[in-house]
Amino acid sequence: MSQIPIDVQLSALPNGPGVYQFYDKDDKILYVGKAKNLKKRVSSYFNKNHEYGKTRVLVKKIKRIKHIVVPTESDALLLENNLIKEYKPRYNVMLKDDKSYPWLCLKNERFPRLFPTRRVIKDGSEYYGPYTSMKTVRTLLDLIKSVYPLRTCNYDLSEEKIKGGKYKVCLEYHLGNCKGPCEGLQSSEEYNRQIEDIKEIIKGNFKSSLHYFKAQMKSLADQMRFEEAQRIKDKIEVLENYQVKSTIVNPKISNVDVFTIISDSAMAYVNFLQLSHGSIIRSHTMEIKKKLDESDEELLQLAIVEIRQRFNSQSQELYLPFEVELEASLKVSVPKLGDKKRLVELSERNAKFFRQERFNQIKIIDPDRHTNRIMAQMKKDLRLSEEPRHIECFDNSNIQGTNPVAACVVFRDGKPSKKEYRHFNIKTVTGPDDFASMEEVVFRRYKRLLEEDESLPQLIIIDGGKGQLSSALKSLEALGLRGKIAIVGIAKRLEEIYFPGDSIPLYLDKKSESLKIIQHLRNEAHRFGITFHRNKRSKSAINSELETIEGVGEKTARDLLKKFKSVKRIKEASLEHLTEIVGPSKAKKIYGSFH
Repeated sequence: MSQIPIDVQLSALPNGPGVYQFYDKDDKILYVGKAKNLKKRVSSYFNKNHEYGKTRVLVKKIKRIKHIVVPTESDALLLENNLIKEYKPRYNVMLKDDKSYPWLCLKNERFPRLFPTRRVIKDGSEYYGPYTSMKTVRTLLDLIKSVYPLRTCNYDLSEEKIKGGKYKVCLEYHLGNCKGPCEGLQSSEEYNRQIEDIKEIIKGNFKSSLHYFKAQMKSLADQMRFEEAQRIKDKIEVLENYQVKSTIVNPKISNVDVFTIISDSAMAYVNFLQLSHGSIIRSHTMEIKKKLDESDEELLQLAIVEIRQRFNSQSQELYLPFEVELEASLKVSVPKLGDKKRLVELSERNAKFFRQERFNQIKIIDPDRHTNRIMAQMKKDLRLSEEPRHIECFDNSNIQGTNPVAACVVFRDGKPSKKEYRHFNIKTVTGPDDFASMEEVVFRRYKRLLEEDESLPQLIIIDGGKGQLSSALKSLEALGLRGKIAIVGIAKRLEEIYFPGDSIPLYLDKKSESLKIIQHLRNEAHRFGITFHRNKRSKSAINSELETIEGVGEKTARDLLKKFKSVKRIKEASLEHLTEIVGPSKAKKIYGSFH
């Protein structure tokens, strides 16, 4: 079959909402997407230059476009989600969340059992969950069993078999964990009333159970049955303690889902909090591997549909960090203050903790991957042509205009390479002139690297704004290196990053790892320079104190310090000891000036 040209396929697309699918020359599906306007959205792939490399590769491979028209954008979202799960296209984001989660099963039988399972069977039983861990399931199950005695046997407790005396009570009955419905010692009405309370507890509502037990405790106390009343009181305390642990928000906030997202160039992390009766009953973070340059809005939209389906959420209200198009029946809020805003912040904090935990695991398990990710992020953030595996940062130090010095620190793969750090005494500049000093040290540093045929950095960072950056550029120009090494300046006040020839600075996200590495470099250069400057000033002050004595010059001062190590010991030295070092004439003058 002859291939229909792409422009002909584009012209046939409708203007309404729908889902589009891209196929390659072998008719293999590459990508599934949704759109408010199919024609505009799909045409945009072919009408512009894409910054992101993977998008350019995808567009080159597209040979066939298929589309499905749907009534609304929310329908398109649901269909897109189902098609991605069905076909797993190469260029769609990967929702890294395919494990089997545990559920609580309330078995469809007379005297229902409650137990954990990872398999959902359509046999009329009720399933609650899924839960994010088996530990959560067991904690909830332990709570329920400590308050309500339930049977654990799998007998068929039909009325006929119980009346026929087919079963005998087991050890669980004698331990007080079951009331013996198998021998007719507990009615199905009483058992089912317990089950209704258990259903409410699973949903996070403790009100019904607490009300029932408090009434029962009062009745038993009125009848002077204090031991039984105490046992009921213990159950009330168990329920109240569990409720207190889980209630962290306004009890009026009920049946709400909270979603937030944080992302970097390669991954996104979506956190989900589910609230019921003022309690967080579920928290889960989904990891998403980006394939193209998807926005946070697109990723969050996709993740919300997937997570709500996976966890069978029936909540009709959602709190989100920004507006997202979802099905019309859902109420979406973007809270600005109060308890609702704090919930969104809590969700975001969970996502950040999860991301940091993943980073820490990667650092230990695969340090190269961690480094590669950071280098790729820096390349993108600073618009570099290559990854900055070798970075050098310069800083000047001249406190009150004395002893001007400069420091150069070197980072390899985002980490300090301290053996390559260098100090510079300013030689050609008189007085405190930061611009001229920067020009001198940058020239000296790279003139030497060129002469010694050493590797040059991919990035130079200048601690200072436009002035210092311009001075450093003059030196690179003189050495023929301008344009061959990327160079930026960082101004301290607002952490502005300046590029050569651009008066408008770049502001990186305060939490970005690229900015953290730049700040680390700047702080290291400052620390290294200040330490050298202090040592030099201290040495200079000592020398000047000795050189004020008549007849003592720089050489004599140096000889004395070499022997005595400090001015204090020189002051305490005897005339004879001083004479041995500098001779009788100078010794008398030195001894006389201190005594």
